[in-house]
Amino acid sequence: MDKLSDRVKRLGYSQTFVMSNKAREMKAAGIDVISLTLGEPDFDVPDNIKQAAFDAINQNYSHYSPVPGFLELREAVAYKLKRDNNLEYKPSQICVSNGAKQAILNVLASVINDGDEVLLPAPYWVSYDEMVKMMGGTSVMLPTSYVTDFKITAEQLEESITDKTKAILFSSPCNPSGGYYTYDELKSMAKVIAKYPHVTVISDEIYEYINYETKTTSIAQFPEVYEQTAVINGMSKAFAMTGWRIGYSACPEWLAKACEKIQGQMTSGANTMAQRASITALKTDPSEYKYMIDAFQKRRDLVYDLMKEVPGFKVVLPKAAFYFFPDVSHYIGKTLNGTEIKDSDDFAMFLLEHAHVGCVGGVSFGSPECIRFSYAASEEDLREAMKRIKELLAPFNS
Repeated sequence: MDKLSDRVKRLGYSQTFVMSNKAREMKAAGIDVISLTLGEPDFDVPDNIKQAAFDAINQNYSHYSPVPGFLELREAVAYKLKRDNNLEYKPSQICVSNGAKQAILNVLASVINDGDEVLLPAPYWVSYDEMVKMMGGTSVMLPTSYVTDFKITAEQLEESITDKTKAILFSSPCNPSGGYYTYDELKSMAKVIAKYPHVTVISDEIYEYINYETKTTSIAQFPEVYEQTAVINGMSKAFAMTGWRIGYSACPEWLAKACEKIQGQMTSGANTMAQRASITALKTDPSEYKYMIDAFQKRRDLVYDLMKEVPGFKVVLPKAAFYFFPDVSHYIGKTLNGTEIKDSDDFAMFLLEHAHVGCVGGVSFGSPECIRFSYAASEEDLREAMKRIKELLAPFNS
């Protein structure tokens, strides 16, 4: 008898962790690997946030919190959404979760039945498709390319919606492309979605602050889709709090209550000390943490100049987040040093094994012609990584 469920057998492993683990194994074996795999800021948590956590421990915040989070934290989230996004939410519309990943799962579990379709503009974060599978849904990919800055159009969206469509899930700013949807683009998408009240929008805005051009727009700002939209955000990226595991959703009341019900049966409330520290983070003026964004922008500009010199890479300048997502279709279908490159996952493994630079292939991002590099690393490592890749690939382009 097979003891594993069909559900778990449908799921794949995160390619991000597959590649990062492989890089760690090579490092442990004494190989000088530069890993640009994980989407994790390489900064320490700001001191005022850490102090708030110490204070919470000393004040004995060690017991269960309410399932959707402390009221003070949900008030802080509502304050932040009004201050930064011009969005009106009551604390009762907010559910604080164990990371933004759980916030997305809460929403999917609340709206998806077996066989329902979820639209995923590709490229998308690697876990989106697996989350949809976990909930019994079916992902419908909406392809894009570097030519369109990896963004769908409103017309493409309308052509994709059917009676089976239950949700659309996307990130803006986008992991992995580093692009984002403009106000006008989201306005056009909102007009389409408003025609289909059976469709829920799941807008992942975790990279909102890491934007080098302007403030990002949330699709929830458009009144016609406010009651259809779940805004997802969290503390991991802007505050370098990846290990603290605090995310949140802001939803219409009907969906917020469903998320609370799901979470109440799954994990209950999130870590209490991390919740108290998050209150301080959200209430602090974002300019206090801008030094991290400035550093990312400097690294982005450095890598862009270097990556443009890598033969066979088609590169778009990312406007947000901390990733590059070059098109490497030039190498797909070729044999390099005896290695057949069938897709970008093969190419990413080739770079790891021969240049000792870790990145993530684009297959699980829905873009098998691209690879993702994180530039949340030191300038020294970024320079050396691009140098190694350029030197490795030069003989195949002479």
